[in-house]
Amino acid sequence: MKLSNFSLPSGCTIRKATYEDIWSVRWLVFSSVLDPTQLMWQQFWVIQCQGNVVACGQLRNFSQAQELGSLVVAPAWRGRGLASFLTHHLIVTATQPLYLECLGERLAEFYKGFGFVPIVFEDLPKSLQRKFQISQLAKKLLKFPVVFMRYQVES
Repeated sequence: MKLSNFSLPSGCTIRKATYEDIWSVRWLVFSSVLDPTQLMWQQFWVIQCQGNVVACGQLRNFSQAQELGSLVVAPAWRGRGLASFLTHHLIVTATQPLYLECLGERLAEFYKGFGFVPIVFEDLPKSLQRKFQISQLAKKLLKFPVVFMRYQVES
């Protein structure tokens, strides 16, 4: 997938989140049952359409790594390419090696289309191993379909 092939629907814009966006971001994350920790609005990008925040995602900063996380599109806005646009934007905005965790093969396939590759827990940077240790435990003990991934820069 070529990363320059994404566009927003007419009437939509992408921007850094502001303090005023915190409740919209929290609502999107909580309603999608995503990890509610580390919801610092300063790390978020939002897509606004028709005056409403309809998608969000963040780049969490860790020692020598970043995590693409909390990527959510409001149900009424799904299927319009917003998740792809936002994923692409977060990839090109990242300033350090980029990682993520996702639940299930369907999401892993989505991210593979952007150049993410599955990795084992032990290949994560130590700073992310600490953050993802509960996910790793759930994967081992409860057989949760957690997939850890690293962005593989295109050559």
